[in-house]
Amino acid sequence: MGRAQVLVVAGTHGNERNAPALLERWRSEPQALNRAGLPVQLVLGNPVALGANRRYIDRDLNRCFAPDLLANPALQQLEMQRARELLAEFAPTGPNPCAVAIDLHSTTSGMGNSLVVYGRRPADLALAAGIQGRLGLPIYLHEADAAQTGFLVERWPCGLVIEVGPVAQGLLSASILRQTQLALEAALAVLAEAASGVLRLPAGLQVYRHCGSVDLPRDGTGEAIACVHPALERQDWKPLRLGQPLFWNPALKGCPADWRFDPDALGFPAEAHWPVFINEAAYGEKGIAFSLCRRERWSSDAAWLQALQALTAA
Repeated sequence: MGRAQVLVVAGTHGNERNAPALLERWRSEPQALNRAGLPVQLVLGNPVALGANRRYIDRDLNRCFAPDLLANPALQQLEMQRARELLAEFAPTGPNPCAVAIDLHSTTSGMGNSLVVYGRRPADLALAAGIQGRLGLPIYLHEADAAQTGFLVERWPCGLVIEVGPVAQGLLSASILRQTQLALEAALAVLAEAASGVLRLPAGLQVYRHCGSVDLPRDGTGEAIACVHPALERQDWKPLRLGQPLFWNPALKGCPADWRFDPDALGFPAEAHWPVFINEAAYGEKGIAFSLCRRERWSSDAAWLQALQALTAA
């Protein structure tokens, strides 16, 4: 019995240069990537934006995969067309069917080497748990946010994002290159073990569950009147303290009370005090200064492993 193909996407955002550089090397030197015996499709997500060194041309490709958008014939922006092309070629019903999609990203925030999972599909959780068991990477569980939908990996039966930072947009970094490859090879090893029926998941996994996002303070015209506080920069995955300053304006001698951390005042559960994607450069247009999570420990479920094994054994 053969093994299901894995779709590896780089350059979903055209100004994230590290994963595309790796992909170019893996294409020219296949031995440079340990595929763990799996058939892998290496694909540039948004080659036009990559050529322009821009995040996107018309709209964010990683928000174009919602079914209602894909089905709307009036939406013909470059990224909408590209989303349909990727699905037509690599969806499970396409000529190059893939069961798993791994989307490689970098960020300007201090996320380190991390995973992003959308929702609670059993196979996704099995894959994330397997990688976390190998490398200890934090898992950002993004769910229940109506303002942020249409992510690429959601359109494949199993998938997750590998997110590595900090690195400036458009910049190549040896550290980011190494960490990206390390995480991808761990993901492929987990998938290969699942396909062979020998994968054993850790007893549990730790997730940071998305509770919502916080914007910069703005005036009546919508202009930002402060930036992220310097003491908060690069503090992703570290819990906030009650009263901790969140924002800073050099014209003010102190920090206003409503610029200090208070989950209740911000409309969040009391446990939501773990920030992620702090000051991500691309999220300014989305009205996000950082997102808040609650940290949870889950026991592994046998159904997760069964789902991943069923997908990976073609």
